[in-house]
Amino acid sequence: MIPKYSGTVLVAGATGRTGQQIVINLQRRGISYRLFVRSAEKARSLFGNDVEGRIVAGSAENPDDIRRAVEGIDAVICAIGGAVTDPEAPPPSAIDRDAIIRLASMAKQSGAKQFILISSLAVTKPDHPLNKYGRVLDMKLEGENGIRKLFKDEGHTYTIIRPGGLLDGPPMQHRLLLDTGDRITGSIDRSDVAEIAVLALIVPAARNRTFELIRQDEAPQDSLDHYFDLLL
Repeated sequence: MIPKYSGTVLVAGATGRTGQQIVINLQRRGISYRLFVRSAEKARSLFGNDVEGRIVAGSAENPDDIRRAVEGIDAVICAIGGAVTDPEAPPPSAIDRDAIIRLASMAKQSGAKQFILISSLAVTKPDHPLNKYGRVLDMKLEGENGIRKLFKDEGHTYTIIRPGGLLDGPPMQHRLLLDTGDRITGSIDRSDVAEIAVLALIVPAARNRTFELIRQDEAPQDSLDHYFDLLL
């Protein structure tokens, strides 16, 4: 039996498609949460009355907004990512590196003990085609490095999840592959990424680990917690 997480979790990027799945997972488990989003109106439209009093609207580029978001939280699950194909959006250096490190630093200063980051496959591969968009993979790797530096000390832990190509299928319908070393390629359902991210709050084997995550053959799963054993 997996114990219930007893702290309050800040979900950064909660209205994105992966962030939505994280919120649904936290709600299902009865875990206390707060949403850090750009649009409070969008959050209310997605989650209804359940999120009243839990929303902090703002930007991870703004320290004052972050300060309001992290006050009193125990852990962060960060699903923020830059819009790399939008020429009007901030560059990946501003979001995937600077904003994430800023959020992590201020969360730690405020008392957060865990930081769980949704990153990406191939961040160690500078020649990957995706990296032509503002060196987004390089920026994600620098963001990861910032998290590792900040949250690997006594009393703090991190988990960095590098999912494959994101799909919108239902949860726990495939076997998963967790691996290290940025060696694998493939796809993964956002719902399974969310499940793994929330489990990382609780499962000791997830602490201070960086791993890649893809799905394999179709096979309904009762739980995903045992996949962390692959990292030992």
